[in-house]
Amino acid sequence: MKIDGEVTTGLGKAAYFLSQEFYTNEFKKNLGFVPFPGTLNVVVSDDYLDGINEIKNTCENLIKPDEGFGAVKYIEAKLNGVIEGAIVFPAKTTHEENYLEFIAECKLREELNLKDGDVVSLEF
Repeated sequence: MKIDGEVTTGLGKAAYFLSQEFYTNEFKKNLGFVPFPGTLNVVVSDDYLDGINEIKNTCENLIKPDEGFGAVKYIEAKLNGVIEGAIVFPAKTTHEENYLEFIAECKLREELNLKDGDVVSLEF
């Protein structure tokens, strides 16, 4: 599946969660990289929601949390056809369902010179 979406500023909470050792260890083990402590937030059209929800609901890639934290489902993905990473689906989130959170090893806004409103593609 390939979708386009618009970069937007998140709430800044992902940095804390992605710096937790149990998350970073699991991402390293399962994806081969330790993610930059933050996500790239991408707002997608509601037209994609059925497909995204189907993927999220059937996804078996799961990081079980330490006490006090939420589980995270993830699916490998590629940003703009060049950056390998994953889309994460945190069990505990305050985002609307049309917000996707992409993780990668690098700071994506700097690496790709992205700003709010830029259109990116995600393939998974």
